[in-house]
Amino acid sequence: MDRRHFLKQSVLASSLCFVPNFIKAFENLDPKSLGYKRLVIIQLAGGNDGLNTIVPFNNDTYYRNRAKIAIEKKDVLKATDELGFHASLLPLKKLYDKGHLTIINNVGYPNPNRSHFRATDIWQTASHADQNLQTGWVGRYLDLYGKQPYNAIEIDDSLSLALKGQQMNGIATTNPNVLFRTSQDPYFKNVLKYYQDDHLSEHNLGYLYKTMIAAESSAKYIFEKYKTASAKFEYPNNAFANQLKMTSKLMSSGIETKVFYASLGGFDTHVNQLNSQARLLKIYAEGIAAFVDDLKQQDTFNDTLILTFSEFGRRVKQNAANGTDHGAASNLFIIGNQLKTPGFYNELANLDDLDKNGDLKFTVDFRSIYATVLDKWLAVDDERILNQSFSKLKFI
Repeated sequence: MDRRHFLKQSVLASSLCFVPNFIKAFENLDPKSLGYKRLVIIQLAGGNDGLNTIVPFNNDTYYRNRAKIAIEKKDVLKATDELGFHASLLPLKKLYDKGHLTIINNVGYPNPNRSHFRATDIWQTASHADQNLQTGWVGRYLDLYGKQPYNAIEIDDSLSLALKGQQMNGIATTNPNVLFRTSQDPYFKNVLKYYQDDHLSEHNLGYLYKTMIAAESSAKYIFEKYKTASAKFEYPNNAFANQLKMTSKLMSSGIETKVFYASLGGFDTHVNQLNSQARLLKIYAEGIAAFVDDLKQQDTFNDTLILTFSEFGRRVKQNAANGTDHGAASNLFIIGNQLKTPGFYNELANLDDLDKNGDLKFTVDFRSIYATVLDKWLAVDDERILNQSFSKLKFI
């Protein structure tokens, strides 16, 4: 076999890791044994500016620090006497008005890191700022409670750390048809045909065989489910909306997936923030609105929880390039039809009492949100997954 082709094909299985002896046994598992509740996680990658997303339109300090990039009061979609939505978030404001949205302000963690890569790792692994974990919080959920790699799917070409466990990884795919065709490649099939069980005890070669075996089995299952579903609802024509459209189609197929992961990038707004953030927020809000309407039409919205986060917020004071630099705490959105505290869960932090870097002080640890979702929504032991106990919030 051509070595380069072998390596090229094996990369396609790199998002999976599962002991092959168990794969077939669970492919026909009754979905009811997993429960119907699903979690959709969305990352606004790059560090979304929370203050221009949910705007403190009556706060003089906000306008004083952002003379050229503050959202004018007349343009804010007012929600309370103090806070309102960016104008691009009208579809999200409508969800808020219907009681489908909880906004949690000042979400962060102690000693925040302002590097995109490190901050993302912290959020995806649920680690402390000075702790480096090699597994993600969803990956550890899979290790303990998953039965198949496809219990968690990321709509992407590569798998995020969030979905990587010690024993099992989730699956990354943007097209189940392509994933299945790749798994049927003659070179791919030939490798699996001639593998020997004793290879599985070898660290590197064994890992490669396990991932390739899991890739073939899981790709077939996803493809068989996906092709039976139809996508009838109309979504905006952009990459983010397509991720949500695929997520919805997978849900309607009856696939045994508990967690879906999607992302929208571009939020690193150091320069000329106003136009770029307005465009991105519009893409996000319109995509989410279509997704929610689609789920309602399928009668699956009641059993779906959508969590949107960004790896950090932005500095309170604008920079010289009419943008904002990396900050710390920011807001987080929870969307669903089973919310105990719709609207604003808490008040915005004091803009006159910032940390030494000029950032909002966090008042809600993001891992408390994870703990709540794991315990109250997915009904699993959050302490085992997060490696310690975090206080629970009352939003679901």
